[in-house]
Amino acid sequence: MTAQTARVSRPARRLTTAITRDREMVQAAQRLRYRVFSEEYGSDLGATTPGIDADQFDPICDHLMVTDAGSGELVATTRVLRDDAARQGGGFYSEGEFDLSRIHSLPGTVAELGRTCVHPDYRNGATISLLWAALAEYLVLHRVDYLIGCASIGMADGGHKAWKIARFLQREYLAADAFRVIPKRELPHLTDAGSDERAMEVPALIKAYMRLGARVCGEPCWDPEFRCADLLVLLEVNKLAARYSRHFMRQDPGAPAQI
Repeated sequence: MTAQTARVSRPARRLTTAITRDREMVQAAQRLRYRVFSEEYGSDLGATTPGIDADQFDPICDHLMVTDAGSGELVATTRVLRDDAARQGGGFYSEGEFDLSRIHSLPGTVAELGRTCVHPDYRNGATISLLWAALAEYLVLHRVDYLIGCASIGMADGGHKAWKIARFLQREYLAADAFRVIPKRELPHLTDAGSDERAMEVPALIKAYMRLGARVCGEPCWDPEFRCADLLVLLEVNKLAARYSRHFMRQDPGAPAQI
């Protein structure tokens, strides 16, 4: 008698997106952020409520959410702080790390992307693409000209990897002088960091930023709370629209996607 192997297929996941300031949905984003940043990566978030990553910027940000329609679970999130709200709220998050004088002098509107994270079970191209699709539509809707954000590199090895990645990105993706920033806490220079990039792995999120057309705006900053090196990255939204809007706008980001 011949044994037969049964094939079990996993039901397709249906993902939906939303942009919200709803308190309960924002709390779901804060719980996911805590799970990823604190529990998974060991960042010291200074959480005042157990299991919640919250700060003073959350109430004035728009939160982009990707949800599994089948389970109702939040699987990815990021937040956007527009310059009009930042002015009322005391500035951008990244102003705690960088001198943004040149960014503030740019013509047009600026928005800041932050706290981007994805549930470990959903870290695939489909989830990220859906998040970027919602973001692209948001930027066009609100006529944002420049998007900035801190791209983080872990410091578990004391900074050797961070310096290699920073040097590589500065060589290949450095922004023009008009977009340069100065870190307020310089990353300690390592004389033995080396230049061998064969074993260097650029974080997936930074790769995604660069594929979208982003550029790094100068030297890295040391972030002791998140125990990482941060590079400020900047995306000119008109270049994003030229390269990716046709792809992103192909379907309504609010419609379910299957993975």
